[in-house]
Amino acid sequence: MVGTSSGGASGEINNLQITQPISAPASPLASPGAISSSTSFCLPSSSNALAATTGSGSYVCSGGAAGNMSYANSGVSNASDTADPNWQATKATVLERNAAMFNNELMSDVKFIVGGDFDTVQTIPAHKYILATGSSVFYAMFYGGLAENKQEIKVPDVEPTAFLTLLRYLYCDEIQLEPDNILATLYAAKKYIVPHLARACVNYLEVKLTAKNACLLLSQSRLFEEPELMQRCWEVIDAQAEMAIKSEDFVDIDLKTFESILWRETLNCKEIHLFEAALNWAQNCCQKMGIDQTAQNMRKVLGQALHLIRIPTMTLDEFANGVAQTGILTSQETIDMFLHFTAKSKPSLNFPIKPRAGLKTQVCHRFQSCAYRSNQWRYRGRCDSIQFSVDKRIFIVGFGLYGSSTGAATYNVKIELKRLGRTLAENDTKFFSDGSSNTFHVFFENPIQIEPECYYTASVILDGVELSFFGQEGMSEVCMGNVTFQFQCSSESTNGTGVQGGQIPELIFYGPTAIASMNSPPNSMCASPVGDMDGCIGIGNKSNRNSSELSGNCDDILSGGGGGGGVGDAAAEAATSTN
Repeated sequence: MVGTSSGGASGEINNLQITQPISAPASPLASPGAISSSTSFCLPSSSNALAATTGSGSYVCSGGAAGNMSYANSGVSNASDTADPNWQATKATVLERNAAMFNNELMSDVKFIVGGDFDTVQTIPAHKYILATGSSVFYAMFYGGLAENKQEIKVPDVEPTAFLTLLRYLYCDEIQLEPDNILATLYAAKKYIVPHLARACVNYLEVKLTAKNACLLLSQSRLFEEPELMQRCWEVIDAQAEMAIKSEDFVDIDLKTFESILWRETLNCKEIHLFEAALNWAQNCCQKMGIDQTAQNMRKVLGQALHLIRIPTMTLDEFANGVAQTGILTSQETIDMFLHFTAKSKPSLNFPIKPRAGLKTQVCHRFQSCAYRSNQWRYRGRCDSIQFSVDKRIFIVGFGLYGSSTGAATYNVKIELKRLGRTLAENDTKFFSDGSSNTFHVFFENPIQIEPECYYTASVILDGVELSFFGQEGMSEVCMGNVTFQFQCSSESTNGTGVQGGQIPELIFYGPTAIASMNSPPNSMCASPVGDMDGCIGIGNKSNRNSSELSGNCDDILSGGGGGGGVGDAAAEAATSTN
């Protein structure tokens, strides 16, 4: 698959994708396509602030001289720059002189042969002293007790562009992240224990996180042992489960991540959609294994993971016209399931019968009181609108609205959510007002991801009984749980709604949760493999010698080895790198 972006250089978050390569990658973490067409991240590491974000969510330099220029040029340029015997006199700072050595043959005392069989191998010169002062792994490699005085070191498991990004940081105190090598750079930073670079990569991925790439990034974050990124992924998957499991990336996740998603108690998704996503995953698996995509083979691929889907919680129509027609279930399972739906005496089933708990909605109420008067609040097709921002990522589910102050009434309503003038979601629906001062909830079809520190516009147009309750004593700042909302007036409001009073008294949302585990099943439920599963599961395939170590296949999981692996022990890496 190839990463695509319908946005341009703006890097709009909703259009970003990370996709899994079908062909064997150059490294265990070969970058899976473009996250964005041109988004890059430049950060001088001397800055206290790890990253600054623009309104579009793209990383930018944090300021200062280092933030506005790149000290590191290409190797050819640096070599030319140092050809003058008196080149040092042109460099005013230690940083500039060190940067001149980046990817430069001059005084280099080691060369790295970087890249594997499926990538262009590149020879990169370096200087042991600089590398050893920036990485404990390099220090052990060059100066530790097991160090060898090798002039060339092969690094087949790291992409050349990622290795150069690592060296750029060590030489130039500068981080430049490109979307097409971000995962490979994170792998290199973890491999050589360079935590600041690794943290910058994780921050970059968190900003680019959407429902389209959350499942794949979840599998990557488990591989990298990044609990904070895992938690951010789970927040997106829980809230926008239907979009996440219908994304192109879902079929390429590894088996352990697949099981963890099916196991998840807090998914905000219909069970029939999970079943359909599981079939898509199994079909893709069969295709990669080169076997027919029959119901029998898909059942073997799914194995006991199929029993994580809560089929008994579906409607009879969903089961009869969906699941029962696929042939995935045995005849006895199908009969037992029909009896479960229709008979008073229900058979025992091998599927969970309790519905998922889902996510609990939270409500931000921005008024302290409400009122009505004989001459207001009127609508007449005009727009009520308010702007808001939050300090943490949330997912807007819908709005709470006031209804009629003159008795029961039904309203036609259009709700809309915008950012920078672009419509993110809208819904034309109805709600019934019983004539009380209560609020009445209306919802979008899917939750909308709201990024922190950015202003969004919530709008509503009502059509119905003109006189309505309205809010008073509005607050410009409201704390709800661990999320703080800021409100300000919207130029789109043509019916009087503002911070102090009016309509849209409530924002209904899913908020962040505490750091938790992946909710994985206690023991893996992988099926007995059908043929070679290396080409089916995870990041690489059977032609990549490291893919089973880093991705996990059914044989590994069945033997209790787990599917995640890890980047490896730093001391062991340092000891073996010179052998």
